[in-house]
Amino acid sequence: MAFSLNKIMLIGNLGQDAETTFTTNNISVTKFSLATTYSYKNKDGEWTNETTWHNITAYSLSDFYKEALKKGKKFYVEGRLSKRDYTDKDNVKRYYTDVIAQTIIPLDSSGGGSNYQPELLNKETPPEESAKNDDLPF
Repeated sequence: MAFSLNKIMLIGNLGQDAETTFTTNNISVTKFSLATTYSYKNKDGEWTNETTWHNITAYSLSDFYKEALKKGKKFYVEGRLSKRDYTDKDNVKRYYTDVIAQTIIPLDSSGGGSNYQPELLNKETPPEESAKNDDLPF
């Protein structure tokens, strides 16, 4: 068996409130976007910020986290990258990359900070179940 690693760790701010839907088997699927910023000096010696938006998907998230994941709040998210493709209504192949969250920790002091245990998500929806979710292309 070959060994490989697919792990991503992010600290950033939510771009909008998280949205939760349910699969046909009543498994919750919570999605949100997380912004990370990379700062560097450009050729003129001035600091430049580059923001990257990450799509995050969490399965079977606790009610506390569903409510805590609000726009602007800072969170640590650890998980794995997932890349999927689909064909849109115009028959164009599209690609979708997201992070399947395995650990979520609030970092804002107003969001609980270290007073709350990290959400450890070892439960993932099987690919065939997530494909049944009608309101998502992904």
